[in-house]
Amino acid sequence: VQVVESGGGLVQPGESLRLSCAAFGFTLDYYRVGWFRQAPGKEREEISCIDSVDDTTYYAESVRGRFTIYRDNAKNTVYLQINTLKPEDTAVYYCNVYKYWGQGTQVTVSS
Repeated sequence: VQVVESGGGLVQPGESLRLSCAAFGFTLDYYRVGWFRQAPGKEREEISCIDSVDDTTYYAESVRGRFTIYRDNAKNTVYLQINTLKPEDTAVYYCNVYKYWGQGTQVTVSS
């Protein structure tokens, strides 16, 4: 049982990325999925989540309007679409499902 993030990279300000959280060994649709990020020298913070019951979504104020979380149940994956990236979005992004954490994917925004 594990979750695996992917999709990070080095991008310029204003560009977009789509992060993936893929589940192996269990069905992701049955669980609340949260995306967290941790910037250098800062604590890990939850920036978005999607509920298991009705797919209600939540966004931290710092990302609302630029980030979109959604499920693809056929692929057993939750995505985080990130638009209009800013340098302050630079962080390691983690997926959390129940007690499982992925290894993280690095997002670096720099010109």
